[in-house]
Amino acid sequence: MTSIFNKRNSIIFFVLLSLIFPTVVPNDYFLYLMTTAFIWVIAVSGLNILAGYTGYLSLAHAGFFAIGAYSLGLLTVKAEMNYWIAFVLTLGITSLIGLFVGLIALRTKEHFFAIYTLCVGYIIYLVIDKWEGLTGGVRGLIGIPTPANIGPIAFDSVHSQYYLVLFFMLLSLLIIYRIVHSLTGRTFIAIRNSEQLATTIGVSTMKNKLLAFVLSTFFAGMSGALYASVIRFIGPEIAYTSVMFDLLMYLLVGGIGTISGPAVGAIVIVWVSQQLQFLQEYRMLIFGPLLTLIIIFYPRGIVGAFISLKTRAQAKKRKVPIVNESLTPTKKQIEEG
Repeated sequence: MTSIFNKRNSIIFFVLLSLIFPTVVPNDYFLYLMTTAFIWVIAVSGLNILAGYTGYLSLAHAGFFAIGAYSLGLLTVKAEMNYWIAFVLTLGITSLIGLFVGLIALRTKEHFFAIYTLCVGYIIYLVIDKWEGLTGGVRGLIGIPTPANIGPIAFDSVHSQYYLVLFFMLLSLLIIYRIVHSLTGRTFIAIRNSEQLATTIGVSTMKNKLLAFVLSTFFAGMSGALYASVIRFIGPEIAYTSVMFDLLMYLLVGGIGTISGPAVGAIVIVWVSQQLQFLQEYRMLIFGPLLTLIIIFYPRGIVGAFISLKTRAQAKKRKVPIVNESLTPTKKQIEEG
């Protein structure tokens, strides 16, 4: 039974389901909803590199998401640049700003790091909100174009945008998977488990932490650029702290420190939020206690709970006692997640 839910079968099932979703649910609104969920998956997966694998919880990623969205919007609307050139430049701009912010932020640790990045995120929000001459202020930026054609392929329909965002999401997850399972990824995990020990064995912790920070801002910028292309209108609220709270909720519910956790969390919460729209802002009365219960009883989220149950079942089948089931995932659990 457990072999059915192995890693390879789960990936194949998820990819096939994503590919046939537009034919099974031929409703433009639901396609739009799933497209935005995929965009959040990219952003949360980037945050997971830093928070889940390196152990540094940044609260500035809503700001980097907004930088990605506004960079693409300004380059295409005001500079009238080709979409794909603007898209590449957006990734470079977000990563460069992430590099400068990371150089200062990573000289702090724990709650000082969280407070500093929270301040950076709020400063980004204020710059976008108050700099009307550049960003449009509270009026926002309108008329952002859809992605330019690639040969005969156009991206002016809901279906084509769905598949474009799906492509970038799968590509992002593949890149993150390769990073996590490389020596660089092992170094990130070593820093998370014990930064002092990692330094002792010769790991350049500052260099690797900075790499993780820049990578996470790179994916935040990518998701912001795709968001601007799909929505075609952006305002300063996308940099507000409520967006950061949403990103953290997706990560914690899905499973921090796992590859599939961000995807599970973002897709589940986006669809559950949609079903609770009739409650408007009161739906947070449901999400708040739910998030608290998950953190208390399943600190590694839905995916972490599934991995723990699977590990217990396998141990019981082999009659092997579970010696140490800590909150820190093992190498085998990381590969499964």
